Amino acid sequence: MSRPGTATPALALVLLAVTLAGVGAQGAALEDPDYYGQEIWSREPYYARPEPELETFSPPLPAGPGEEWERRPQEPRPPKRATKPKKAPKREKSAPEPPPPGKHSNKKVMRTKSSEKAANDDHSVRVAHEDVRESCPPLGLETLKITDFQLHASTVKRYGLGAHRGRLNIQAGINENDFYDGAWCAGRNDLQQWIEVDARRLTRFTGVITQGRNSLWLSDWVTSYKVMVSNDSHTWVTVKNGSGDMIFEGNSEKEIPVLNELPVPMVARYIRINPQSWFDNGSICMRMEILGCPLPDPNNYYHRRNEMTTTDDLDFKHHNYKEMRQLMKVVNEMCPNITRIYNIGKSHQGLKLYAVEISDHPGEHEVGEPEFHYIAGAHGNEVLGRELLLLLVQFVCQEYLARNARIVHLVEETRIHVLPSLNPDGYEKAYEGGSELGGWSLGRWTHDGIDINNNFPDLNTLLWEAEDRQNVPRKVPNHYIAIPEWFLSENATVAAETRAVIAWMEKIPFVLGGNLQGGELVVAYPYDLVRSPWKTQEHTPTPDDHVFRWLAYSYASTHRLMTDARRRVCHTEDFQKEEGTVNGASWHTVAGSLNDFSYLHTNCFELSIYVGCDKYPHESQLPEEWENNRESLIVFMEQVHRGIKGLVRDSHGKGIPNAIISVEGINHDIRTANDGDYWRLLNPGEYVVTAKAEGFTASTKNCMVGYDMGATRCDFTLSKTNMARIREIMEKFGKQPVSLPARRLKLRGRKRRQRG
Repeated sequence: MSRPGTATPALALVLLAVTLAGVGAQGAALEDPDYYGQEIWSREPYYARPEPELETFSPPLPAGPGEEWERRPQEPRPPKRATKPKKAPKREKSAPEPPPPGKHSNKKVMRTKSSEKAANDDHSVRVAHEDVRESCPPLGLETLKITDFQLHASTVKRYGLGAHRGRLNIQAGINENDFYDGAWCAGRNDLQQWIEVDARRLTRFTGVITQGRNSLWLSDWVTSYKVMVSNDSHTWVTVKNGSGDMIFEGNSEKEIPVLNELPVPMVARYIRINPQSWFDNGSICMRMEILGCPLPDPNNYYHRRNEMTTTDDLDFKHHNYKEMRQLMKVVNEMCPNITRIYNIGKSHQGLKLYAVEISDHPGEHEVGEPEFHYIAGAHGNEVLGRELLLLLVQFVCQEYLARNARIVHLVEETRIHVLPSLNPDGYEKAYEGGSELGGWSLGRWTHDGIDINNNFPDLNTLLWEAEDRQNVPRKVPNHYIAIPEWFLSENATVAAETRAVIAWMEKIPFVLGGNLQGGELVVAYPYDLVRSPWKTQEHTPTPDDHVFRWLAYSYASTHRLMTDARRRVCHTEDFQKEEGTVNGASWHTVAGSLNDFSYLHTNCFELSIYVGCDKYPHESQLPEEWENNRESLIVFMEQVHRGIKGLVRDSHGKGIPNAIISVEGINHDIRTANDGDYWRLLNPGEYVVTAKAEGFTASTKNCMVGYDMGATRCDFTLSKTNMARIREIMEKFGKQPVSLPARRLKLRGRKRRQRG
């Protein structure tokens, strides 16, 4: 058993170190000889750095004993100066400049000159003179680990601006006078206002991160503040700067998070932020996160019961591009018989888009075996999905080697493709900022500023216009709708990553797919575009709405939190009315989404899976997030085996590619793959299914889908039409079918010549 952020990464590093022992470093990426060929990997040791010893801080507190905390050593990192926006005017005394964001999620806390001076001037506490600080994770305001009942404030403007809304990166609702506003805002603008957090146990507080109010119309943020701690919420100690109270510099605009490190870590149960100045044209409003290490409390049953543990020995950390490639290499070496690494193209900056294939016959499509994919990282700053997929490939490899019957069956009966990072350029930007300091949008878009999530061709409008003109299916099919020519031109505003995914999906006959996103806890299914052009929200179901609902529920219902009616909403939407699922268009309309494109242009049923409120959780939260999503990730893959499957062959037993499979009552068809095999996702029931192909006589069958896992076999043998047979015979003997009108004209001309 291992606790989040403690033993698990060490175990994973030991495992990887053993795997890579004796292997030298090689930094340059090697070019793969083939687009879908096995990558030749550079070998380099995994990251294990020497760590210096640090002194322990134990500041005095007015109430309750301060426990000694065994400090975990940390490698020193030089401060990095970030470009800061123009500072806003302040009302009170100026404060020292806050430290810039750190690169890594667990290495955020860096010292400023003011904090160093304060530490050296305060002779009442022990001070570490090394330029190294303890790295404590966030308490969990953004991840909702801190409940609403643990947040309190002096005054509030209204309920929608209460202390429970003072969470880092929380987003406001459309109407900013409702229950879901974008910050805590004090009821008065004076120096007696405060917001506090009850950690519910002794905690070593090390830093505070603040933002302004999330608002389209208003500019509200705090420009400086004091920090106080307490053990009983009555007697408070203010963090000192020498002999006086220390003033921390806050925000200079409302969205970029600003970290301030305490000059000396403070051990207490409560921490309070007391604004001292704010933007001249605004009011006291803020969002925040607290950095702190909870002290061990073996006697507290409540905390021990609620702490998440995991038995899976995986690499729980954030991986940059180089580390992601190295981890893929490790998995491939551990399970060479069931894994293959390939790339589907390159990003705008030239980074290869690597995918992991998991199959008992990697590198080939097996007739009758469905293809499944997971995609993550379309938004580069939504990194939880990326790490979950890297954990998934490790887990499947380990469990396959351990002969876990469920995983072995899944691998042997399914061809699985995992693309962890669709937007590696954006991720590298977010990684530089780190988990708490990147904000809500840093790294979201591609390097050339494109949102991949809605960069696909809008095929919905083409279909609906054709339906309105009654041109379906005569002129426009209800499936496999062609991509418009303008979209294929080089001058079109289409990301390189988008083009790579389209080519990938056209090459492989995917049946089911999930794209992992972040910032919410819900599974969204198509359509994502509203049919009424004047509406921004409208339930717009596909002809397969009943299937999509089941697919979405299969993930949501097995997630630890999505269907929990007691959980707090992430931002503004409560998805419990549909059991943690939502029709995309009824949530917010998006033209050109991956889900809609996949459904209308290929056979693949695609859903968007939002795996967490926090887009970029601290790596100490990764074990808990893995436990939240592990079962769902596996269950969703298993759904590829629901419905019917089979072969469409001619009378000689040869598979017929591009044969159309129609289900009576469902106005959406699919097509067979190159070998004539097909898979049609359906819920349990009896269906009338027709297979047809050009030049062949259609065939119809009744196919029954049961409740047990496993698709029902439903094969078709098609006979050629009479005209097709005549053409085949004539072509075989080097002749063409006779055209009677042409022959009559030829005979008439011959007779005229004879008369003349």
